[in-house]
Amino acid sequence: MSTDTSALTPLSRLPNFDPRAVPVLHTDADLPAVGADRLRPEALAKRFALPPSWQPEVTMERRFANRQPAQASVLVPIVLRDEPTVLLTQRTEHLSTHSGQVAFPGGRMDDTDTSPAATALREAQEEVGLAPEYVQILGSLPIYTTGTAYIVTPVVGLVSPGFNLQLNPDEVASAFEVPLAFLMNPANHRRHAYEAEGVRREWFSMPWMDGEQERFIWGATAGMLRNFYRFLAA
Repeated sequence: MSTDTSALTPLSRLPNFDPRAVPVLHTDADLPAVGADRLRPEALAKRFALPPSWQPEVTMERRFANRQPAQASVLVPIVLRDEPTVLLTQRTEHLSTHSGQVAFPGGRMDDTDTSPAATALREAQEEVGLAPEYVQILGSLPIYTTGTAYIVTPVVGLVSPGFNLQLNPDEVASAFEVPLAFLMNPANHRRHAYEAEGVRREWFSMPWMDGEQERFIWGATAGMLRNFYRFLAA
């Protein structure tokens, strides 16, 4: 489905750059999707308890922000529907980094946080009102360093249904769920590349049609999901 990007919210503060307008190099339809049996909650818990030998595919973006590195965590919330989903957010437009982008709930680690999981749970509660008692932490994926110098630990958790979200309007414009099976099918993983001033940047996108609205999942969020795919497919 084509999209008129000129009428859409910018997804990057880089000048004259919109990731939705960058051509797709190819998708990875030749790779196998993660089977439904591996997406069940008991299978996910077992995978983290007994992880396979594997390598993350993407762990660091080319840096484009002149700021001090900061430790951060995100929650990768797998909601236990009849078909599991991943809870994602659309960030507000006025934020200083990653404004308007699709993201996991999460943020910078505080001095009072005792672990990356504690940061992820606190941030999820502050951003979308997801209470920690609904979340069973399974484990973490490899650290992912963003181009904005955030050193991010993705913390994966199972989320029991019955929660009520309360979005923080200063940070989150909306929240939505995407089927885990869609995200774990590499046929939906699109590869892009963009070169400016002699610097080449590459990334994945995984656009999801939420009714009539396109949720453009790309950048760090898509990179972490790609690593999650590699972890489950190993």
